[in-house]
Amino acid sequence: MKANANQVRAAIDAPGSDIRLFLLHGPDEAGALDLALRLARRMGPEAERVDLEPAALKSNPGRLTDEAASLSLFGGARHIRIAGAGEECLEALTLLLSMERAGNPVVAIAPSLKGTAKVVKLAQMSPRAMALACYMPEGADADKLVSTIAREHDMRTTGDTATRLAAATGGDRAIMTRELEKLALYLDAGPDRPREIDDAALDAIGADIGDAEMSRAIDAAIDGRADTLGMELARLDEAGVSPIPVLRQLARRLMTLAELRAQVDAGAGVAQVTESVFFREKAITARALRHWPSERLAAAIDRVRQAERAMMGAATAGPVLAAQAIVAVARIAARQR
Repeated sequence: MKANANQVRAAIDAPGSDIRLFLLHGPDEAGALDLALRLARRMGPEAERVDLEPAALKSNPGRLTDEAASLSLFGGARHIRIAGAGEECLEALTLLLSMERAGNPVVAIAPSLKGTAKVVKLAQMSPRAMALACYMPEGADADKLVSTIAREHDMRTTGDTATRLAAATGGDRAIMTRELEKLALYLDAGPDRPREIDDAALDAIGADIGDAEMSRAIDAAIDGRADTLGMELARLDEAGVSPIPVLRQLARRLMTLAELRAQVDAGAGVAQVTESVFFREKAITARALRHWPSERLAAAIDRVRQAERAMMGAATAGPVLAAQAIVAVARIAARQR
């Protein structure tokens, strides 16, 4: 069935839920992962997680049904996660949803799938599945999400603190949650002692970072200025900025460039396609369109997305992975000049 975020959260939290597949598709991969982690928390710290690769399911579709029906080696709870799911998972998911019984829930994270994909349609048509389109929250939606997560941690936003947190985290739900967890510890918030988030608390934990600081690093990467990029990344690291919002903003800029590049490839002029670009980014966008071919942009976007996915795993060298991906983009850009 087609579901909204509240319905998915309610189904995840319900111990006796009949939903066996949660298909989380769309570009907000961090938001999808946050829901996947919610399921893991509900299953309990002793639950066994089985990770399956889409390529493995393509060659052996029946493996998913086997895993869904199998008992844990230790007799406890078990759940299955498929990262980077795509149309190659169609047969495996069809078999899963046609099973008479499947005891282990499956979360499929599919950032590249659109609403018209066969896998999405399959999940939307089945009463045993939930399909949620995950998009990065913006504007009032992002502010509302911050306030909602704050309430879950026994806090209330005041003034423009929700807007500050939304901007500081780049709309990333996972980062929002971590920042609010830090705030809850700092404010000693709890069910019996709800707290208010004010500007002083945000200043104290360093949760605020302006778009300009991140934009300087992103500009340097897209422009191929590796020396400048190193200094900007060092500044962000010293400020304690999470690398995930930087990766997210870089991916957005690259995707925008890819869309504009497609127009140029179709015969439009660079000056024409940059008319709608924010004035501060016009010059660098025009330079990038003259140097970046479409296939290189696609490779850069894939590199950044892979880094973000890798960072979501347990015990990873997050900042190092992010820096490597951003520097790799700068090197690609430098080779085009």
